[in-house]
Amino acid sequence: MLKFFTQFDYLFRETLLGLRRGGWMNWAAISTITVLLFLFGISLQSTWQLERLLNQFGSQLEVQAYLETGFQSADLKPVVEAIPDVVGVTPVSKEEAWASLIKDLGVSNIEAATTQLKGNPLVDELKVKARNARAVPTVASQLQQVKGIDEVRYINEAVIRLAQINAGLRWTSAFVIGILTLTATAVITTTIRLIVLARRREIEVMQLVGATQVWIYLPFILQGAVFGIVGATLAWGLLFAIQRFLAELAAQQADFVQFLAQGLSLTPQQLIILPAALVGLGTLVGLMGSLLAVRRFSLR
Repeated sequence: MLKFFTQFDYLFRETLLGLRRGGWMNWAAISTITVLLFLFGISLQSTWQLERLLNQFGSQLEVQAYLETGFQSADLKPVVEAIPDVVGVTPVSKEEAWASLIKDLGVSNIEAATTQLKGNPLVDELKVKARNARAVPTVASQLQQVKGIDEVRYINEAVIRLAQINAGLRWTSAFVIGILTLTATAVITTTIRLIVLARRREIEVMQLVGATQVWIYLPFILQGAVFGIVGATLAWGLLFAIQRFLAELAAQQADFVQFLAQGLSLTPQQLIILPAALVGLGTLVGLMGSLLAVRRFSLR
């Protein structure tokens, strides 16, 4: 146990000493990785939020299934409810649909209108709700195969556009994050190399007394991890502050804006995953940069 604490104390002191030797280069590395993780966090949040909006809008979409003459909506309701991804079925008889249409047209005498058209020209209808936006086209396709259903209609243009925006955002974010990851890795590599060069005489002395490469360069590797963790903390703080600001701003706006804000808020699970992802990516980038830096010296 004493040996463990001695080793831990050595790594801790050497890591802090290296950070002090880094000076302003430390902040260059931390600021670069903070920008990377901030944009990564925004990208991850945007993906989650667009997915939720897609599901919210998709759940509001109704697939309208018009039946063939002679079929009744109440009889087909159990059949449609058995279709996967269907969460709600509302049967509408042709009498109800006709009465609603006459009311919308402003006709006061429904019997006269029915007589003039020689009967009710409408058919029974089923209003079907899908589980989410992605399931709407599948549900519509399965409805068309049900015996007794003549025509299926649904409007999903907004959902399609949101899905396209989400896909474009993912590709753009992946490209930008990839470029920033390379930049952050290069900055951390340069910073660690400068710190190693500043302590080269100490390293030479350690090599002469028999210190292993692992114990010589492990503190420098840990410095890269510290850069990543500090950058992740700063990025999470910025994201959290922006989230709170937008939530307070939306609370003072109209109901529609509040509906959007509710859709853009993060779930408790996502509030755990987001900082964990930031710390994980930050630590990984920091370790990659420091490993690249010390590899050059350790192979000499």
